[in-house]
Amino acid sequence: MARRKKIYEGKAKILYEGPEPGTLVQYFKDEGMVAEAGGPDIVEGRGVLNNRLSEFFMTGLNAIGVPTHFIRRINMREQLIRAVEIIPLAVVVRNFAAGAMTERLGIAEGTALPRPIVEFYYKDEALGDPLVTEEHVIAFGWAGQQDLDDMVALALRVNDFLSGVMMGVGIRLVDFRIEVGRIWEGDFQRLIVADEISPDSCRLWDMRTGERFGKDAGAADPSLLSEAHAEVARRLGVLPTNVTHSTKPTLIN
Repeated sequence: MARRKKIYEGKAKILYEGPEPGTLVQYFKDEGMVAEAGGPDIVEGRGVLNNRLSEFFMTGLNAIGVPTHFIRRINMREQLIRAVEIIPLAVVVRNFAAGAMTERLGIAEGTALPRPIVEFYYKDEALGDPLVTEEHVIAFGWAGQQDLDDMVALALRVNDFLSGVMMGVGIRLVDFRIEVGRIWEGDFQRLIVADEISPDSCRLWDMRTGERFGKDAGAADPSLLSEAHAEVARRLGVLPTNVTHSTKPTLIN
């Protein structure tokens, strides 16, 4: 088997050249980040769960007309995606006050916001991915005004979908992060959801008990992260409900 060409490697994923022009293979690693202030960690089985959960969310978005880079899952850790030009911004949608917002504005954690708030963060690890305004984005040429308007509309549609899906299984979608990429179809450019949507990119709380399942689940103890991700998968029907999660999760095909 020919060795694949690596295009990019980040904390949690590797991108390889795809089998056809305009495609990539996205490989999910077990490495990642614990919460916002944590360092890199390795949790066995995390990549498998994130691959399957991202497939679940991306497929759902495609089905309701929200365009994503997802084409199909290849195996337990890989999926075939469309190659896109990533806009260097993380788009965060907040429904409840938590994390950096509570620190910046002094709002009590868990406070319901009057409406979903969309924020932009410049993707630069050396700078700590700082919060930026639309003025910054336009002035430095990261995106134009129409791009920003489209990104906000896209993020709010994703929020509607994810909030409804999570509410249906008793989970509150506190906030989440997406990345957006540009694709061209002839001379026409459009924006689509890229990267991943998984518990690593969401803050999720149980609606009844307040238990944490998303990216801050392993803040105190990283060993709890895999079970938290598995619980989300079980509730969504990606994992059977009658299995106890181990380091090798059983997934439904």
